[in-house]
Amino acid sequence: MKLGCCYYPEHWPEEMWADDARRMKEAGLSLVRIGEFAWSRIEPEYGRLDWDWLDRAVETLGDAGLQIVMGTPTATPPKWLIDKRPDMVPVGADGLPRHFGSRRHYCFSHPGYREECRRIVAALARRYGEHPAVIAWQTDNEYGCHDTVRSYSMAAERRFREWLAERYGEIGALNAAWGNVFWSMEYRSFEAIDLPNATVTEPNPAHMLDYRRFASDEVVSFNALQTAILREHSPGRDIIHNYMGFFTDFDHHDVSKELDIATWDSYPLGFLEQAWFDRTEKDAYLRQGHPDFAAFHHDLYRGCTDGRWGVMEQQPGPVNWARFNPAPLPGMVRLWTLEAFAHGAEFVSYFRWRQAPFAQEQMHAGLLRPDSSEDVAIGEARQAAADLEILGEGGPSASKVALLFAYEAQWMLETQPQGRSFQYRELALNFYTALRKLGLDIDIVGPDAELGDYAMVLIPTLPIVPDGLIERLQALECPVLIGPRSGSKTGSFSIPETLAPGVLQDLLPLKVVRVESLRDGVREEGDGFSVSRWLEHVETDLTPEYALSDGRGIVYAEGSYRYLAAWPDARLLSVLVGRMAGEAGLKTIELPEGLRVRSSADHILAFNYSSAAIDIGPVETALGAGNRVSGLDLLEPAGVAIWKR
Repeated sequence: MKLGCCYYPEHWPEEMWADDARRMKEAGLSLVRIGEFAWSRIEPEYGRLDWDWLDRAVETLGDAGLQIVMGTPTATPPKWLIDKRPDMVPVGADGLPRHFGSRRHYCFSHPGYREECRRIVAALARRYGEHPAVIAWQTDNEYGCHDTVRSYSMAAERRFREWLAERYGEIGALNAAWGNVFWSMEYRSFEAIDLPNATVTEPNPAHMLDYRRFASDEVVSFNALQTAILREHSPGRDIIHNYMGFFTDFDHHDVSKELDIATWDSYPLGFLEQAWFDRTEKDAYLRQGHPDFAAFHHDLYRGCTDGRWGVMEQQPGPVNWARFNPAPLPGMVRLWTLEAFAHGAEFVSYFRWRQAPFAQEQMHAGLLRPDSSEDVAIGEARQAAADLEILGEGGPSASKVALLFAYEAQWMLETQPQGRSFQYRELALNFYTALRKLGLDIDIVGPDAELGDYAMVLIPTLPIVPDGLIERLQALECPVLIGPRSGSKTGSFSIPETLAPGVLQDLLPLKVVRVESLRDGVREEGDGFSVSRWLEHVETDLTPEYALSDGRGIVYAEGSYRYLAAWPDARLLSVLVGRMAGEAGLKTIELPEGLRVRSSADHILAFNYSSAAIDIGPVETALGAGNRVSGLDLLEPAGVAIWKR
């Protein structure tokens, strides 16, 4: 696994570049990403391309032995382009344009902006596409960041109408699919359809879901526009995009079909602060990050591109964008790096090389401070580089457990949550955590994935079951757990004729006849467990496998399939997952609080996310681990233990 950093030569005097490159190499870095925000320097005015400075930067970095990931600069179009095309900016749900002055100030649907992107990407690709130091390309930067996937512009409206016409063919089919007889919402033509914002009350959920699908498809086609140009002018180079943490506004599986490597930007402390975690978890993991959050995304993005993935931006210190921004516990930058290795990352790139003393991100730490002195993380990067020499080639071991994650499920549940606490991303992470606490390795797969090689399959929820999934599930002989609200909607956002779980009744003979969403703090008790947030009333001849104290069934099983009819607590999930693992013949281990393990191809690694030292002797015995090559018996907070398999 390579180590690298994100570097902005345009931010620093040219006389610093060679020394920066030398210091990067001495720190064990071999990869550097540049260029993704440099459009105004590459093209100071329309049609005048200034390559001299970038040519020299590429030569300087390449001469030092660094490999370059070149970013296309389309995330930050310059001011002269906004002045030329003022209607290219995205429009918010409030109907107001989002102006120039930061970044991502473009609408994915604007045809003029797409032409400008073709022009600048082609110019870059022709200039550097065959350069020996440029080994990969990054398209744009963090698609959709700052809530920019869904634009309510005139350009988006025109393209949405075209998308609908292609999808439905004639307006009567759309009216029927959307149920537009309700509230006299019927349309006479596709040209009459507005975007689903600024309505008096909630818009038709089918209208909103189709708009979410359309907006995702716009990101897919925008990315494909760039990848086609890069493949033409820079053959043999990998094409990459850098995704974000639990960002679900577009389908990453669809975008990744045009990529070679999926990457993501890992900021464990910022995500802990900004996410839904309760005060207890935030206090326990204040300086470490949640023990399963980064790992979830490692496995998610590994599943987007058939195993090729990396971390394009790794948090090295306090960030600038969360509500509160603590510093990582000493050792955590190394731990985060090695956990990425254990999950099979091809590289980890730290953001950024030097902390900027100006503009929006001046409070975001780097490997160097603004005065070029070393910050804490660069020492941990050196240590990680030394660890990687011992670990060798790496790559993850083959996982036997699949967790299915569907972006469309998030869109549907955001559109009609029914209960404000039913958060899909939280439920998915809860399932993942239950698996990780038992020491299991996991693949996170999309709804179109082949499942035949897995010993256990978990589906946290899947309200709309895609074509072909039932047949793939029927072909399995392994334990399958299907969570609440699965099969509860058709593809056009209606309740199935047979009621929920719809087509999943081919697997389990049961019917959901009523659902309840429960207020925060309300719990229904079972024998040693409880459920909350969401509760389904089920009619079936099956005897419940788990029931509440009043006898109402919560988990039903038919053959190897199980249906979970409520939002489970951690105890119920742990029991269910452990039972299924036993049926699947998978070895499990109850890990101490805050300790996680992951197997690579040749090693087993253990990571201490807790704030207390952990005796790993019992874990070592339970794992049946081989020769320990790193880590003491008493593993300190932020410590990593490594065994040769």
